Amino acid sequence: MGKTAEAAPSRQDPVPESTAGVSRGRRRKGQGPDLREAILDAAEDLFSRHGFYGVTVRQVAAEAGVDTALIHYYFGAKRELFDAVFARRAEILNRERLEAMAAYRAAHAGALEVEGVIEAFIGPLIDRSLTQDPGWKNYFRLVALVNNTPAWGGETMHRFFDPVVHRLIEMLAEALPEAELDDLYWCYQFLTGAMMLALSETGRIDQLSGGRCRSSDLQAVRERLFAYCAAGLEAVVRRAG
Repeated sequence: MGKTAEAAPSRQDPVPESTAGVSRGRRRKGQGPDLREAILDAAEDLFSRHGFYGVTVRQVAAEAGVDTALIHYYFGAKRELFDAVFARRAEILNRERLEAMAAYRAAHAGALEVEGVIEAFIGPLIDRSLTQDPGWKNYFRLVALVNNTPAWGGETMHRFFDPVVHRLIEMLAEALPEAELDDLYWCYQFLTGAMMLALSETGRIDQLSGGRCRSSDLQAVRERLFAYCAAGLEAVVRRAG
């Protein structure tokens, strides 16, 4: 999913132990799947705000209202917990994007257009964010953070998202048979940066535009992002030709 502008660094100051979970209070303990989901929700929230290195298992336990031993029981070490957080929504997104791209291909057999392919790839993410579910908001911020982590971010993105990205590249190559494969990969690099910055809703554009634009206005993003990415890709292909 490429480098986004002004992203947070991979290592961040840890949250003080005394403040973990204070803002929300201790949650009522559940059982089985509900408890596991509560732990994942708490970890996702903390990781998205403070990064992998800025969060401890003890802080996740405090936020979820459970003992640290229970987190180790369900997930193992912190990295395994992080991977479980990352995988949970990646599986949903991958399925929805593959379905959207398959539906677009079926509806436009032999006449794929670059903007349509890109919309099928990015659209499901915007749809999820438009639900205003705070979990999805946290997840997209987390993905943007991981995508800009030099040490292990690329490997993590590779494990969870590459099959869907390769399908995108295949469809773009079908839409632009004259395109060089190198150009398609570079343009994906640029596309994913724009996509993740937009979905992070950092408030940067709010300040930059003096309030004319709002990073939370995902309808405005939808109206512009697909066309922006498609035009850039097509310009690169024309230039190379």
